[in-house]
Amino acid sequence: MIWQKLKTFFGGALRPAEFREEWVALLEQHVPLYARLPEELRHKLHERIAKFVAAVRFEGCGGLELTEEMIITVAAQACLLVIHREGPPYPKLKAVYLYPSTFHSVRKQVDELGIVTEGEVQRLGESWGWGTVVLAWDSVAQGAHHIADGENVTFHEFAHQLDHEDGPTDGAPALASRSAYKAWSRVFHENYADFQRQTEEGQETVLDAYGATNPAEFFAVATETFFEKPEQLFHTRPAMYEEMRNYYGLDPRTWFE
Repeated sequence: MIWQKLKTFFGGALRPAEFREEWVALLEQHVPLYARLPEELRHKLHERIAKFVAAVRFEGCGGLELTEEMIITVAAQACLLVIHREGPPYPKLKAVYLYPSTFHSVRKQVDELGIVTEGEVQRLGESWGWGTVVLAWDSVAQGAHHIADGENVTFHEFAHQLDHEDGPTDGAPALASRSAYKAWSRVFHENYADFQRQTEEGQETVLDAYGATNPAEFFAVATETFFEKPEQLFHTRPAMYEEMRNYYGLDPRTWFE
């Protein structure tokens, strides 16, 4: 099994020189954003990929046969979000399941009277609070390839994983201090309310309208936009961009110059 072979290799102490040229070639071909990173960040990303693959189980579903390209492509994008994190990239994450394309999921809804209804919906990705991410491979590949359209299902679902880490999925990931939470809450509340207003009025925005669903989706959509449309986000929502720059420890605007 390809994941087990990679896990065995990455389970040791990986030095930068040990990250094989064939994996670098995969990243350059299938994750174009990688080539825009400063050299220091590329080496750091190699280390995070190794820790991620060693700790997280990958499984192909719906007849999908996993390849190194698939595993490395998912891991690279997931790890870019936590590139400055020491230790396991996602401590609570246990497994990533990949489907060939859109997959079906059961969605429960509760109306105002408390009546629960269930329906089957098609998904490109899901992030579960108990340590699982489910992704459609064709959407992962497309999102990785198009680095400036603001649509990246891997960034989106792993932003949800970050949101899960401190408890409720509420649009606020784990932050370093109470003052950081206060600043984040103020800035995101103001921007979320304004974004909902714009969406309701049918205005064109740099953020995808799906972000108006709830605060958790707002954070996930904002993460996609931060990494793929940083200049536009900076100019339209500078305070929010600054909060995300502080949180991720990155300034993607410099990658697109």
